[in-house]
Amino acid sequence: MQTSTATAPDLGMPAIYLHLLAELLGTLGVDEQELLHRVGLNPHRLNSMDLRVSQSQASEFVTRAIIESGEPGLGIMLARELKLPLHGTLGTAVMSSQTLAEALDLMTRFLTLRAPQLEVSRLIKGDNAIYRVHCARDLGPLQGFILDAMLYGCVYMGSQLTGTLVKGCRMERRGPEPGYIHRFRQQIPVPVIYGAIDDALIIPVSQLDLPIRFSDDQLAADSRSQCEVALKQLTEDAGFACRVRWVIETSHPFPPKLARVAATLFVSERTLKRRLQEESISFQALVDQVRLKQACDLLEKTGLNLGQIAETLGYADAANFTRAFKRWTGISPSQHRNESRKPRLREPQHPVAAAL
Repeated sequence: MQTSTATAPDLGMPAIYLHLLAELLGTLGVDEQELLHRVGLNPHRLNSMDLRVSQSQASEFVTRAIIESGEPGLGIMLARELKLPLHGTLGTAVMSSQTLAEALDLMTRFLTLRAPQLEVSRLIKGDNAIYRVHCARDLGPLQGFILDAMLYGCVYMGSQLTGTLVKGCRMERRGPEPGYIHRFRQQIPVPVIYGAIDDALIIPVSQLDLPIRFSDDQLAADSRSQCEVALKQLTEDAGFACRVRWVIETSHPFPPKLARVAATLFVSERTLKRRLQEESISFQALVDQVRLKQACDLLEKTGLNLGQIAETLGYADAANFTRAFKRWTGISPSQHRNESRKPRLREPQHPVAAAL
């Protein structure tokens, strides 16, 4: 059953996908950083496995990317760059599965973590397994891009997982064949048939038992459990405050003005304040939460001095940043940096996880 546009929550899009798309734009002669800034996104914040971008910003960036690059096949181009580790915990779970069938079942179960706008259902018909993909809501210009990235990405994923082309696999697409597809035909390793009833990936049942070359039972169990927790957290935390936080986290310039965030989410400033109040939080509290997280990351992972960190976080000088940090944590930024760099015992990393 499809979810109505009015009630479907905005679960965002992983920022890492927009980072990859921006890199592709650079190869096509587009000034990707300038384009990201115009959409209100910080290029340096998108290279993260943890952050998400609101659907409205993702849609605006993709739409502008297609127009300014003159390349409507950006989704297919992105699919070729989507190596499995870039899919986070879900990628790890899929890679450590026993068989192709198990990997596809995991993708179907946890797709919301990576592409919440899409839903997948499986149907066994004769000798084939049909994986139908449809959008849970009308995505406008983003829809074709996401379907291209998802379906072609699955084809390339099959080869990554098994080390060989999945024999007999084919793709079916709704609607007429787009004009741009001829430029990619030689790069697509499976037949693609347009004018079909559904957008779907068809795989012979006999191929579903293909072994996964990275299989690891313990890692599979651990990563599946992490996927369950992440899915529960994502769906439970998908309130309005969460969407505001996503905009703040990836914003350029930082911190964003309340008016800019409201416009990004297509609400008035008054409505934004009211809806946050209904969730018992304020806009400034969200900004401070994001500032603290970014401050800790910069102190722990970079060699930037306090003045540079203060500027990055939107403070007038290091003194103002230091006062704010002490108010949040009870210690100075320098103390936090020193504490974070003390040697700690580390558990040995699983060899497959290390390879990711």
